[in-house]
Amino acid sequence: MSAQTDTTMRIGELARRAGVSARALRYYEEQGLLRPVRSESGQRRYDESAVEYVRFFQEMFAAGLTSTNIAQLLPCMAVGHTDAEQRAMLRRQRERIAERVATLTVALGRLDRIIAVTDGHPD
Repeated sequence: MSAQTDTTMRIGELARRAGVSARALRYYEEQGLLRPVRSESGQRRYDESAVEYVRFFQEMFAAGLTSTNIAQLLPCMAVGHTDAEQRAMLRRQRERIAERVATLTVALGRLDRIIAVTDGHPD
C-alpha cells in the first residue's frame, strides 16, 4: 500500500510562489476570494490552483477591480458560464481597462519623446 502524498502547500509557500505576502492571502480569504482547507492543527492548506488564482487577483487589483468585482468573476472562471449581469460587468470592466491602457499609452509616448530629446544632452 503506497502512502498518499500531500499535494497542498502552506501559506508561506503559496505567498512565495505567487509573489505576495501571507497577509495578502489572509485578506483574500477574508474577502471570500480564496478558500483554503484547514489541516487538523488548523493550518491553512492550498492546492496548486491557488497560485494562478492569486496571480489573477493581483492582475485584477492592478487593473482597478475591487474584491467584490473579482468575487463576481470567480464563478465565471470555475464553470466557464456567465449570466447576463456577469457579462455586462465583464464588458464594463474591459472597457474601463481599455480606456486606461489608451491613456497610459499616450503617457508612455510622451515619456519616450522626452527621453529621446534629452538623451543627447550631457549630464
